[in-house]
Amino acid sequence: MENSIRKKNLGGYPAIGVIVSITLALMALGLFGNLFIYSSEFGKIVRDNLNVKVYLKSTLTETQRGQLERNLAGKDFVAEGDAPVKFISKDEAEKDLIKEIGDYKQILGDNPLKDAFILKIKPDYQDTTQLKKIEAELESISGIVDVTYEKHLFDAVNKNFINVSIVLLVIAILMIGITFLLVNNTLRIAMFSQRFLIRSMQLVGARRWFIQRPFLVRSAGYGFISGILTAGLMTLLSDYAQKRITDLTLVHNAKQFYMLLLVLIGTGIMVAVVSTYFSVRKYLRMSLDELY
Repeated sequence: MENSIRKKNLGGYPAIGVIVSITLALMALGLFGNLFIYSSEFGKIVRDNLNVKVYLKSTLTETQRGQLERNLAGKDFVAEGDAPVKFISKDEAEKDLIKEIGDYKQILGDNPLKDAFILKIKPDYQDTTQLKKIEAELESISGIVDVTYEKHLFDAVNKNFINVSIVLLVIAILMIGITFLLVNNTLRIAMFSQRFLIRSMQLVGARRWFIQRPFLVRSAGYGFISGILTAGLMTLLSDYAQKRITDLTLVHNAKQFYMLLLVLIGTGIMVAVVSTYFSVRKYLRMSLDELY
């Protein structure tokens, strides 16, 4: 009986309302975080499809072409991973051209196309200045007759992603601020019912840390529970969305998603503890008249 009274007195403000409020705030932050991950992954997919095409001399032997391919793959600006340098023979290019415009041989005669390498370029080298340097460097290599890339497409992608990044950063700052305010206000209201208990503990000589500790421990627990609930809801919602919209699997990054869930749990604990700390400190500094 004594233990239950003590637990109720030391930080026993309404748990359900606090947990629900923190969970809702974290859900809003989590949904935005997931949107940020999707945007980032979509950007990677788009950039992976921005390539530079290198056309080769028709006199190159297979050995020379292999040496050139290894040379290109070792360049700093060429992306790493699977098939950063892809060979397209003029015969393959001809088949694709016939599919697009039909049989052109009656007009043009023999195959006018050339063998080519398609290079995947690292994102850091996809701005206009770097691409011009890459073009000049490639054209100086023996065996290469021409280098092409879709300049306007590169420029449009870079410009749009810079704008999107700025907007998302501003929204992220606003979301973090709103989350803190919502949780802070909820805990302040909850702590209001404990103001006389705090004053009573002061009057019997309890130190500030002794008074604050049970409230901080309880709020950390509420923040952790809210974070776990948010993580569970986010996982269910993400799985449901991917089943309903299969294209979402292309931009879903499992590693980043689980990191987001850990951040949400940590954020729930941190915001709850910080808000409780300042709320308790506020009532510790109040005079008796100000409590009414």
